[in-house]
Amino acid sequence: VQEISGMLMKLFQRVRLEKPGQVAPRAAEFTLKLLAAMYDRSGTGYIKTRSAAAALIALSGDTLLAKYRAFFQFYAVPDGKAALITRSALRSLLTDLNKIPAIVGESCTLSCVEIATHSCFHGVLNSAIVEEKFLSWLRSEPAVLLWLPTCYRLSATKMVSHQARCR
Repeated sequence: VQEISGMLMKLFQRVRLEKPGQVAPRAAEFTLKLLAAMYDRSGTGYIKTRSAAAALIALSGDTLLAKYRAFFQFYAVPDGKAALITRSALRSLLTDLNKIPAIVGESCTLSCVEIATHSCFHGVLNSAIVEEKFLSWLRSEPAVLLWLPTCYRLSATKMVSHQARCR
């Protein structure tokens, strides 16, 4: 938790310099509390860095494709020339990501994660998949992660401006 706290403080300090007035003074503190509520419910003082990174990526303002690629990079294992994501790593990613909606009472059962993992690996004979297969599966908007593109679309619509007048 202390290590993540330091990283968050540096991150928000950098953003504060790039975008003055757009970062709340206690953003790092609030973000750390959110991460602790999601990943350290028993108060051990330990949060997996990879879990925290997944949450920060998911909650970032980046594009869906950029988020999906970042998930792959954090959870994939190197395999010679290419990186691959295993069933186990996918389960871990989905479990970590499902802590986000769970914080507001929208939890998913372990069976949802298993069904999603099975659907991602449907027709795959190997024990791991390449990035393109992973991205293709995510673009199909699996039910277990439907909240992620929905939140992205809601966020993106805030920037839309129409020159229409109401009567």
